[in-house]
Amino acid sequence: MTTSPHTTDEVDALVADWVRERPDLNTKPLLIFSRITRIAVLLDRARQSAFTDHGVTGWEFDVLAALRRSGHPYRLTPGQLLRETMVTSGTMTTRVDRLTERGLVERLPDPSDRRGVLVAMTEQGRLVVDGALDALVTAEEEILAGLDTADRQELAALLRRLSAAFD
Repeated sequence: MTTSPHTTDEVDALVADWVRERPDLNTKPLLIFSRITRIAVLLDRARQSAFTDHGVTGWEFDVLAALRRSGHPYRLTPGQLLRETMVTSGTMTTRVDRLTERGLVERLPDPSDRRGVLVAMTEQGRLVVDGALDALVTAEEEILAGLDTADRQELAALLRRLSAAFD
């Protein structure tokens, strides 16, 4: 890492203020979660910029990314998309409708279920999601530029342990 262990930031200052004003509280969690919140804001801005530059919103990217990750031929059932994106079926129906109108996905009959449909990404959808992903990964790399490989691996491992409690 390029900073020394004694480098301070805004979070250190705000926690010091809370310690002074509320010495009765354990404010140590603020040292972690205030930084996570600030990084989340920075990441959200980077995501919005990457997506806007490629003509998609965050939710459009999420649906297209789920289809892209599924592998060729980039088709999923609506139920699979629900699990991948964690939205309600009504919300997914609306999202698929909008993506269909934009020519980014199409509905196809499900050959394994006469009543079912598959949501398939179009070539235009693949180009859009690939471009947005390239821009996002570049932006995220810039955010992580101050960390070397070992620091990144350690941070990923710690965040994995922290988030495992919620999975």
